[in-house]
Order: sequence, then C-alpha cells, then structure tokens
Amino acid sequence: MSTDLPVLRPERPGPAPGAPPGHGPGTPPRRLPLPPLLAVLTAALLVSVLCGTGLGAAGVTWGETLRYLQAGLTGGIISPGEVSAYTIVWELRFPRALLAAVVGAGLSAVGVAVQAMVRNALADPFVLGISSGAAIGANAVLLFGALASLGVWALSGAAFASALAAMVLVYLAARTPQGLTPLRLVLTGSAMYYGFSAVTTLMIFTAERGEAARSAMMWLLGSLGGATWASLPIAAAVVLAGIGALLWSARSLNALAMGDETAAALGVDPDRMRRGLFVLAAAVTGAVVAVSGAIGFVGLMVPHVTRMLVGADHRRVLAVAPLLGAVLLVWVDIASRLLLAPVELPVGVLTALIGVPCFVLLMRRRRYTFGGA
Repeated sequence: MSTDLPVLRPERPGPAPGAPPGHGPGTPPRRLPLPPLLAVLTAALLVSVLCGTGLGAAGVTWGETLRYLQAGLTGGIISPGEVSAYTIVWELRFPRALLAAVVGAGLSAVGVAVQAMVRNALADPFVLGISSGAAIGANAVLLFGALASLGVWALSGAAFASALAAMVLVYLAARTPQGLTPLRLVLTGSAMYYGFSAVTTLMIFTAERGEAARSAMMWLLGSLGGATWASLPIAAAVVLAGIGALLWSARSLNALAMGDETAAALGVDPDRMRRGLFVLAAAVTGAVVAVSGAIGFVGLMVPHVTRMLVGADHRRVLAVAPLLGAVLLVWVDIASRLLLAPVELPVGVLTALIGVPCFVLLMRRRRYTFGGA
C-alpha cells in the first residue's frame, strides 16, 4: 500500500464526481481543529471507561471502585470481606468497559475502510458477510460444544476461524480475472450474509432449547457480557494493528475513495489496495465479532459523524473515528446494563435503536450527501 502520494483535499468546493462521502457540493464543510478534538475524545474515553467500571446493578461506591482499580493495577491488598465487590469491579466491569472501547474502535475504523474500499457510503463492516460467517463458528460452540478442548478460547477461536473461512469464500466468489470490483464485492458479501445467516438459524432451530439457545441469540444480537481478561488481549492487539495499518495507508485510501482511475493516476494499484483492505477488514471484524457478537450500526454511523466533524481526509477521519466509536460503545454498553437492570439488553439492539433515527436525520441534512456526487 503506497503512501508516497500528494495530499488530497476532497472537502474543497466543487468536488469531482466519485469524491469520498461526507460533504456536499459548494462551500466546504466546517472542520473542527484536530488536536483539541483528539484531546477531548481521549479524556472522554477515560471518563467513559471509569463510568463503565463504576456503574452497574450491584451497589459499589465510587470510592470503592477507585480503590479496587488501584489495588488491581498495583497489586494492592484488599480485605476478605471485599472480595465479592472487588471481583465485580476488577474481573467483570473493568475488562468489559475496556473491551467495549476496543470493539467500538475496531468497528469504526473498519467502517471507514470498507466505505472507501467499496466506494459506498452505506457500507459497514458487516456488508462483506464476515460477521454472519463468524456466527456459525460461535454457535457451534454455544449450541453443540464444539472445540470444548480449547476451554475459554473455544468461542473466540471458533468465531475467528469461521470468519476467516467466510472471508476466503467471499473473496473467491467475488474475484474475477479482471480483479476485485466494489460492486461484485458488495453483492457477493450480501448474498453470503443471507446464506450464513440461514445456516446459523438452522443450527439454533435444530439445537435443544434452553440456556444454550438463549446464549446463542444473545450473542447474535451483540453482547459484551462474556468479556474477560483472557478475551481482551487478542482483540485489542488486532484492532490496534488494524488501525495503525489504516493510518499508514490513509493517503492511498483518499485516492481509492475517488475512483479507480484517479487512484491509478496517483500511483495506487486499486485491485491490490482493495485486496489488502479486504484481508484487514476481515481480520479486524473477525476478531471483534468473536468477542462481542454482531453489533451493527457502529461501523456505519461513526464514519459519517466523523466526516461531518473533521472532513473527508482519511488521515483525520481515522484519527478521530476509533476514539468516537470507543466512547459511543462504552456508553451503549452502560445503558444496556442499567435500563432494565438486573436484566441485560443486547448491545446490538440499542445500537440499532440509536442508529436508525440518527441515520434518517443524516440523510435529511441539506448539506450532507452520501457518495459526494
């Protein structure tokens, strides 16, 4: 992925057809200064993770929460009577808040990449059928006990492996001698999504009813309830590596989003770039879905909101979108635990309830056009 490209500024007046989405013709959109925005979002993320650790159905005071976090981070000592509350804070809430931030950041970054890759502002990480492919492996573990020998890694390992298998199937089906075109990729991914979803539904329908089927449905709707310290490192490493690779290729993404001919004129091989993005999107999506299930609308909405704030330059978008997505998902997860406590709502249900009206409002904005035409 070449990075020696001139700086593209698609947010200037009068963009050419095919320019990256996120702005309309005429006067350039207002852009917030990047350093203060990053500082505010970083502080907001820290506060959000702290709130995600301190808020919950179980009554743990803020003073106790901070003391337990300090004990966990520094190896401090707690009294025997505090073990239960310490376990809630350090073993359940804190890794869950961190995982919510990781998942939100990963989905948002991949959403930016997928929209540039297929040049479709309505695309998101699940348009390639990878999430529904991951669901097959996860449900094989939840419903039938597959890969039980892997212990706590069974669910993540099976979901990740089936996500990669789905990626290979989509790639082979969409690939032609002429290359990997955006339209074929979207159509093939959409078709595979329905096929994989049908297999998952059949698995749930044929399995014995009970807690296993309920867990499978909860996972399909998106949930961070299974967050543990063991599930956090791999997902965080894959997401951070993916965001780093996308930032490194931001200028090439600018060129690709403006069309294959423009990208080729600027020295970017669109087919090679698209293949690399496809593998990266599959890896990050597979790692995220393996630990959180299918959480929709984050990868669709956050890139659009980010472009409204900072413009369409992918160097700016990829710096802001992961932070914004992390903050969003941490608070959605908090809401999922508190709205009907002690009953926990699926996170994916809340992201859809938030995302649908926000998406409609975006479409009705006079100055905002999808596709930049």
